Amino acid sequence: MINFFNISYCSDRYQYTMGKTFFDKGFQNKRAVFNLFYRSAPDKNNWAVVSGVEEAVKMISGLGSADELFFERFLPGEEYREYRKYLSQMKFTGSVYSMEEGEIAFPTQPIITVEGPLIEAQLLETPLLSIMNHQMAIATKASRVTRSTNKPVSEFGSRRAHGPWAAVYGAKAAIIGGCLNSSNIITGDIFDIESTGTMAHSFINVFGCTIAGEFKAFNTYITSHYGEPLVLLVDTYDTLRCGLRNAIRAYLDNGVDDSYTNSYGIRLDSGDLAYLSSVCREELDRAGLKRCKIFATNSLDEYIIAELERQNAKIDAYGVGDAIATSKHNPCFGNVYKLVEIDKEPVLKRSEDKSKAINPGFQITYRIIRNGMFKADITCLRGDSLSKKIENRESITIRDEFDDTKTTTFEQESYEFKPLQSLIIKDGEVVLVRKPIQQRREYYLHNLGSLNETQKRLINPHYYKVDISDDLYDLKNNLINSLVKEIKNFYDNQ
Repeated sequence: MINFFNISYCSDRYQYTMGKTFFDKGFQNKRAVFNLFYRSAPDKNNWAVVSGVEEAVKMISGLGSADELFFERFLPGEEYREYRKYLSQMKFTGSVYSMEEGEIAFPTQPIITVEGPLIEAQLLETPLLSIMNHQMAIATKASRVTRSTNKPVSEFGSRRAHGPWAAVYGAKAAIIGGCLNSSNIITGDIFDIESTGTMAHSFINVFGCTIAGEFKAFNTYITSHYGEPLVLLVDTYDTLRCGLRNAIRAYLDNGVDDSYTNSYGIRLDSGDLAYLSSVCREELDRAGLKRCKIFATNSLDEYIIAELERQNAKIDAYGVGDAIATSKHNPCFGNVYKLVEIDKEPVLKRSEDKSKAINPGFQITYRIIRNGMFKADITCLRGDSLSKKIENRESITIRDEFDDTKTTTFEQESYEFKPLQSLIIKDGEVVLVRKPIQQRREYYLHNLGSLNETQKRLINPHYYKVDISDDLYDLKNNLINSLVKEIKNFYDNQ
């Protein structure tokens, strides 16, 4: 049997039925290279944030933990006996190259490259995509939301997430994508960060559905949590006519003012947040509570927050739920997993739209950097002529793949570079160095700061330069042209 929670086998049946044919033909040890990448980013943007790599490594390491009985349930019969035995003993023995979590990735670039025996690499497709599509959707959405303001954003979406696993690891992805923290306590425990939260309207109701009950709720909460961060929810009955006044009175009666050693504030969860926050700020300041923070929630997303900021709302921090936890506007991220090389022979999947044809061969992406700013990304065949020039910091000229009149030249030693994919599993052994989640968040923020402002716009961003080497371009087009010619001859002779 198999542990129900071992996601290494959270796969589609056809991965295993294809593997049976490979096994029967003796193909299991053919050396395959698969690339995981996406073709277009959400929200008409042209980049995404990488998250999920650590969980992908754990998933790959879990292969080999299922016995033959598990496989017999969906691969029954004597004809599958030897294949089942092979699967029950199979561990991943190949190598994996990946971008770091917090990396900014552009379309068609290999986010993860798997190199290994064919069946081992093929069977990773579904669970790998499941992990990476989920977390990159959330991290990329969190990036958009946090870019809409310079105020802190907390992820509060566990109750809207698509199940507990999605809640935990979606919160992790949201932090990598720029959120300051999360309300999810398991995420906090796994990643050694402090979870955050305030109170629910039900807490107020417990003390009676009266204005006096609201004050008692605030007073009791402060007494119970004195010395900790305090945030009182003020919109249960009426924000301005009782909620705010009760909060101010409760704070002052308990000696909570600008001398309080921890943070304190109020939360607005309904109504006209721009107007209410402005009035609340005036009343709090008048009461001498100038350090009292105003925290806003209520179905927020990057567009609402950007508008609140434009209206100069007096909000100090935001809590965002389903917009991030489900990547509400674009819940399905588009990573795909494609075979690009078999036994050192490059292959591709051809599309009727030439611009959508995948890049074949074993690849690596270089980011060109000048004065700390990202200038261009170039995906090369590993060890090709442009790759060697970049690593020697020689003069290079890159051309737009679809418009060869657009060229950019970087003179010798006028730039720095970094390869975006690094080895995280070598010959089946994990070599990934685990970094604290805050360090991964800081890595994303550093990358974000290396793009210019026009490339970070939420609407109509300026597109960053992403190209491929001439050798990769020639390989790709030679394969396509050869296929087109062969297809024509095949069709004409039928």
